Amino acid sequence: MKTTSPTKDFIIRSHQRCDAMEIGRDRLYSKRILEGTALFDRLADHQTLIGTAEPFMNQLYDFVKGTDFFALLTDQDGCILSIFGDESILSEAFSYKMMPGAFMDEASIGTNAMGTALAEQMPVQVSGNEHYIEAYHRWTCSASPIRDTIGNIIGVLDLTGYSEQVHPHTLGMVVAAAKAIERMLQVQVYNEELKMAKLYNDTIIDSISAGILTADQDGTVKTVNHFVPELFGYSTKEIKSMKVWQLFEGWEQVLAASSAHRGISDEEVVVNSRRNKLKLNLSTYPIIDHNQRHIETILVFKDVKKVRKLANRIMGRKAVYTFDKIIGENVNFIKAVDFAKKVADSRSGILLFGESGTGKELFAQSIHNHSDRREEAFVALNCGAIPKSLIEAELFGYEEGSFTGAKTSGNPGKFEIADGGTLFLDEIGEMPLDMQTRLLRILEEGTVSRVGSTREFVVDVRVIAASNKNLQEEVEKGNFRKDLFYRLNVLPIYLPALRERKDDIPLLIEFFTERLSKRLNKRPLQLSEEQLRQLQAYDWPGNIRELENYIELMINTESVPELTLRLTADAATNKRLPILSDLSLQETDVPLSEIQRRHIIRTLGKYNGNISMSAKALGIARNTLYRNIETFSIDCSIFEQ
Repeated sequence: MKTTSPTKDFIIRSHQRCDAMEIGRDRLYSKRILEGTALFDRLADHQTLIGTAEPFMNQLYDFVKGTDFFALLTDQDGCILSIFGDESILSEAFSYKMMPGAFMDEASIGTNAMGTALAEQMPVQVSGNEHYIEAYHRWTCSASPIRDTIGNIIGVLDLTGYSEQVHPHTLGMVVAAAKAIERMLQVQVYNEELKMAKLYNDTIIDSISAGILTADQDGTVKTVNHFVPELFGYSTKEIKSMKVWQLFEGWEQVLAASSAHRGISDEEVVVNSRRNKLKLNLSTYPIIDHNQRHIETILVFKDVKKVRKLANRIMGRKAVYTFDKIIGENVNFIKAVDFAKKVADSRSGILLFGESGTGKELFAQSIHNHSDRREEAFVALNCGAIPKSLIEAELFGYEEGSFTGAKTSGNPGKFEIADGGTLFLDEIGEMPLDMQTRLLRILEEGTVSRVGSTREFVVDVRVIAASNKNLQEEVEKGNFRKDLFYRLNVLPIYLPALRERKDDIPLLIEFFTERLSKRLNKRPLQLSEEQLRQLQAYDWPGNIRELENYIELMINTESVPELTLRLTADAATNKRLPILSDLSLQETDVPLSEIQRRHIIRTLGKYNGNISMSAKALGIARNTLYRNIETFSIDCSIFEQ
């Protein structure tokens, strides 16, 4: 009697389960797909798994790159957390709504490798008509569960391609990658303990007001505390690339004493600082191993006068915003802030999306300053503000003579400047398609080469992208690469428009009024309840940026411009929006100072140049009006009758 092979047993059991659940064989999409806040929360809860699995998914995908495969990661419930792969098959997956948030368990989409691996709690390969639903018959899927340190399933790793490419070795690769992820998760638990121990030691060392470094017998610098760069004027990276005798005079005496198992106490030495030569006190302590051999020396430099720290980001920009400077109490806005804090230390890509003026760069800087990269460079690039012909040189740099007008010494790109830190790519949707290809390659391989150069070098850059466009729609239109979208969209953060958080408007008005009044040296003005109500009723299409500009106008004119209500021309919305009755705020391309000048001229004209009446109408003192007339070079004679 012929027996069913073990390979088919789980398929039979799975189909029986699907029959019992009455799964339709003509289904195309998962029954359950998360979006919005629910998806953000799900990704935040699994950021450790996502961050740990991503390098192994990259390695797994590299084996099958270019052969129409995609790699996919789900959580313990079958919810897709991450997906990327070849463009053609990814297009099909996208058409079936196989994207982050879609559930691949058997109850949602029938027999498939991910859902069946969860149900059977073992690695499985499902090919062709072994899938329960007919739409999946053209695919072959190989999936393996991922378990935590106590054996609980926390996710599934999958590799999917076309059914004619089925091969048993594919499942073996997936199982090996899943096991590697499990081992890495175990290592992370151990590393976390070591990290805490190192943190205590580093904190103790850094709390000492002295420059402390260690060097071996060859003079190679091994470790450096954070005071050393302040003393010597070099970055930590530069110091570690130098020999210790390049930093100060007298290394031979130090080495001789250490070799004799002796230290030096408070000797005055000449330090070769980048700025100039300094005299510091030096104490040394030899490190002796169990065989009584001198292996390294601890050098402690004490500065009599504290020197200001030399900027270690010569070509980069420092992030100045932090989460405690973000104003808002709206529930959805706070969720976005909390999610951003959770993922700040993740190595995965972050995509900030929301309308213009919602504070995407503020969030990017705050994420950087909340991460373990806070001491490194933060570099921002607006992809929509740079001509397409120059964006390649801006991103990747260029060598001497690469193009007409290039600097003779060449120029580093943003990736080089941001090495070790964060690169913020604003308006990523404006990036040309050919540049998207190069960006994807850098994100996948971690190497970059300048324009006009064949030399590649490794960079460690955390990319935060932002867009005020719907990138999924741009993908469907062919304006944005699907594989790049999924690479960047690992940890999406939506910033709500101001009209979606109107309960924050009074708080923002108070904040901007206080800050701008101090900056402009003007007295703060109080809004009545009616004026505040009208401001809250306005939809603020320019979001927080528009609100700030309005408050600045209000403070500059030392008056609260009258607000009236009018119906918008958009009958579909039929909202009543307040506008300034006397100021052309719809002219968004007119400078604020010009709007102020026009308002003063209109008021003077209304009262035939009468200063007293005009000042009273404007709500400002006569002297203030005279100063404004002089500032804006207004000829009052034109108003005289």
